[in-house]
Amino acid sequence: MTSVAELDLDLDVFQGPFDLLLAVLLREEISLSEVPLGEIVISYVDHLGETGDLDLETVTEFLVLIAALCELKSRLLLPSEDGSEQLRPEEAADELLARMLEYRRYSEAARMLSGRFEREGGVLYRSAPPPPELRRAALEAATQAYEPDRLGVALGDLLTLPPEPDTRHIRTTVSLQRRLGVVRDLLRSRKTLDFDDAFGREDRFTQAVTLFALLELYRRGEATWTQKETFGRIEVEAL
Repeated sequence: MTSVAELDLDLDVFQGPFDLLLAVLLREEISLSEVPLGEIVISYVDHLGETGDLDLETVTEFLVLIAALCELKSRLLLPSEDGSEQLRPEEAADELLARMLEYRRYSEAARMLSGRFEREGGVLYRSAPPPPELRRAALEAATQAYEPDRLGVALGDLLTLPPEPDTRHIRTTVSLQRRLGVVRDLLRSRKTLDFDDAFGREDRFTQAVTLFALLELYRRGEATWTQKETFGRIEVEAL
């Protein structure tokens, strides 16, 4: 499949591939008013006849580009209906670039949607009712099971926002890093501290994490402690 950009042209004002012509027009090296767009269409039709390769995406790309060129050229050559100034060549080049970028965005979006459809096309919602043999009862034989008022109350309960849950029983997370900071701050201010005096009012979980913090400080050589008797008071000292 030959891309539109590779279409070889032989015009009076230009010879080369179609994409090079577009680049020359954008650089304003050739005025769009001098380009015979009819000859480009004839060349493309002859190319399709020779190759026999009719790809809809490639043909669409050519039609979008040639239509944009035709419109811009007509605005360059013909006066506007409201009597305003004609389109200048640099404005035509900027608008042509904008049209090309816009077409590229839509083309990429279409390619993405096509790929998604191919991947997910086999998963479709069922639009037909279930077969009669799978129905529990015919629709004509269905009877009213609940009163409308009762059904309305039930639906209203579903739409009512539940109360805020009580989170008072959830314990605040005690991290080792935070307890390290607490112990360091105390040791900076007093150099030594009694564990029971400093942390005796804390809960058991916080005291346990604080003991791990003391072990970490000992490992790092920042503090040491002594306990003269089993289950006795713990004296912590900064190093």
